Amino acid sequence: MTTLFDKIWAAHAVARNEAGDDLVYIDRHLVQEVSSPQAFASMKASGHGLRSSARHIAVQDHNVPTSADRLVNIPNAESAEQIATLRRNTQATGMRLLDLDDPLQGIVHVIAPELGFVLPGSTVVCGDSHSATLGAMGALAWGIGTSEVAHVMSTQGLWMRKPRTLGIEVSGALGPGVYAKDLALALIHHIGTSGGVGHGIEYFGPAVAALSMEARLTLCNMTIEAGSRFGLVAPDATTLAYLRERVQGPAREHFERAAQAWATLRTDAATDFDRLVRFDAATVTPRVTWGTTPADSAAFSGRVGDGTTPADAAERSRIEKSLAYMGLQPGQALSSVPIDVAFIGSCTNGRLEDLRAAAAVARGRRVAAGVRALVVPGSGSVKRAAEAEGLAQVFVDAGFEWREPGCSMCIGMNGDSLAPGQRCASTSNRNFENRQGQGGRTHLMSPAAAAASALRGTLTDPREFLS
Repeated sequence: MTTLFDKIWAAHAVARNEAGDDLVYIDRHLVQEVSSPQAFASMKASGHGLRSSARHIAVQDHNVPTSADRLVNIPNAESAEQIATLRRNTQATGMRLLDLDDPLQGIVHVIAPELGFVLPGSTVVCGDSHSATLGAMGALAWGIGTSEVAHVMSTQGLWMRKPRTLGIEVSGALGPGVYAKDLALALIHHIGTSGGVGHGIEYFGPAVAALSMEARLTLCNMTIEAGSRFGLVAPDATTLAYLRERVQGPAREHFERAAQAWATLRTDAATDFDRLVRFDAATVTPRVTWGTTPADSAAFSGRVGDGTTPADAAERSRIEKSLAYMGLQPGQALSSVPIDVAFIGSCTNGRLEDLRAAAAVARGRRVAAGVRALVVPGSGSVKRAAEAEGLAQVFVDAGFEWREPGCSMCIGMNGDSLAPGQRCASTSNRNFENRQGQGGRTHLMSPAAAAASALRGTLTDPREFLS
């Protein structure tokens, strides 16, 4: 009797050293421009080449401007050089690159599922911490460092210490106007930002089974914010339906037979986890963060500080520092907090389903005076689909900016960033200090909530616009 995590790990651990680390075979590797330059240089200096080009895909996303003229104008010289460096490195090694002019270009964690590149039971790595996103496909996916990137490119293997397992069973069902982002924030609030440290997390239960593939990707994306490098959901009919129209090459030819094998990829019993957390989805309401960690969240009807005073002196000090940065007062009503910017996008919430949810709120309405609102599709495929469905026009008519694909304001290093003191209703994954721009203040929430906040000009529960 064993867990899904254990089964995938065992299938890929090809050796063990005296220290107890396993040599884990890596099936898929995703490369982006920020974490790869030194890795390519290291590989070249060691005299190694790319071991298996078909197992690697590269894309530019972090440094990429989302303005319409980005093919001819990248104002930041360092960003332009990193983008050009990845282009040169992929040309030299034969690695596939989805360049800026490629219709499939987008955020690495968005395009990988779209391409059918990540399959159930596989191991997937990327030099980006939010690679746990891809565990939603029933894979082991995690972020790695630059030296590990070079090692994977050269050898397709990594020495790893196997973590323990944490099962999060989510019963019940999410209510109307409550989304996977709200569930993720509620879970992080429940177990804390270190709750998953040293563990691989599997999400399961009726509420998880009811989630779409896009929603599962959102949930797994936020796993890193709970301290775990791994988040996964067992493959099921939803997974197979999503993959059936996307897989390419031999996987398409042998799909039905592979699907039978994937059906065995599941945890045998909840008691097999090293730890088990049970959570009721029916208790979740739309949530918004008020501090500078994703655990600092409350309902929109709640108050800054979540209405509690921690007994621990260090935690009280942390919250005081956090609120000073955020320009908020303990006990302040969250619904009274004004915003300057609304950002809808990122590898957390830049998929078509996310844009549909935001457009349902924005349709026929207008962005509040003085608020800048951006919608940034997660990929070229998402952008075209949203335009074909008329979603883009809904946003434009409502006063939102419709941008090109990229990480955009999630990371604030590509021209899309907050000015000091600006407050943002954001669908991204981190509300750390300076994350979206030096001195910028971030409130995490769902796409529907970000749209509602843009319309009202204050932090707003999306259900107010979804009657």
